[in-house]
Amino acid sequence: MKQSIQKITFWSAVSALSLLVSCAATAPIIVPANTPETLRVNVFRGGSNIPIYMALEKGYFSRRGITVNLQFTPNSEQQRSGLAAGRFDIAHAAVDNAVAMIEVAKVDVVIVSGGDGGMNELLVRQDINKPADIRGRTYVVDAPNTAYALIGRKMFKNAGLIDGRDYKLDPIGGSEIRSKGLDTPAGAATMLNPPWNFVARDRGAKSLGRTIDLYGPYQASGAFVMRSWAKSNEQVLERYLAAFIEGCRAAQDPAQKKQVLAVLKRELKLDDRLTELTYQELMLKGSGLSKDCAIDMPGFKNVLALRAEIEGQWGGNPPAPEKFLDMSYFDKAKRHTMP
Repeated sequence: MKQSIQKITFWSAVSALSLLVSCAATAPIIVPANTPETLRVNVFRGGSNIPIYMALEKGYFSRRGITVNLQFTPNSEQQRSGLAAGRFDIAHAAVDNAVAMIEVAKVDVVIVSGGDGGMNELLVRQDINKPADIRGRTYVVDAPNTAYALIGRKMFKNAGLIDGRDYKLDPIGGSEIRSKGLDTPAGAATMLNPPWNFVARDRGAKSLGRTIDLYGPYQASGAFVMRSWAKSNEQVLERYLAAFIEGCRAAQDPAQKKQVLAVLKRELKLDDRLTELTYQELMLKGSGLSKDCAIDMPGFKNVLALRAEIEGQWGGNPPAPEKFLDMSYFDKAKRHTMP
């Protein structure tokens, strides 16, 4: 009798456990409440914003009760200082800017999503045929100690050149501004991405190649926020990222190409040819948009390795990427996105 009771108890426990597992597996995903919120989002003007543009176009933000106040920055210095001062909530730019804020400015920001690989090219004047030809000339950059400027400095270093000794750095601002930076002989080289690389080519510049081919994987654009803001606004950040992910998927959906082209053309004020060229770059695997605009970890490790080498950060030994990332908001957001 005692043995029978033990068997019943055992199988009852197994049944109860199975029921719990089944309930957990089928438990509904809790979607944050759509309390109306206005978010100030700061970006550079360019093709990398297409996930945001598509999320706005298709109502993914409004469906979640979010109004996006989109701001455009002329340069990364203003963007970094603006985020630190609370002049906006979310920044989208090369994530090395977030690393610089943490390590140099000692501002507690955190990267919460990826975006794309930068789609950058090394653009030069017609009389430049190789990186070494920039000797005695000027490299036009946004900020000299972050992101794409470091890629160029690495390329010139590989060619035996050192900035400040063999060539000058001219920090004039973002890609849109730099597209005109090669108009005079003083500006010999710069890094540009779509559509501004194509605009510069139309103005007479030539390309020495894509950075992904010259340098390798690189995590370029991503979203970053103040860590304290993220903790205080967890649900609204999750809602924002869910809409952003859906916008990224829509941008990459071949069935929606016609709409994506129309949005790019309108927002960037491009002709049909430049629109198509920009779209093709955005779709280029490894350089354009990543799947779901997630972080490319090998590319981000390259970002840190580049900063360690060129800026001498961390004594030349980059730390673990996790120091700068918090993907918990992104991972939660993905759970309640539409396919």
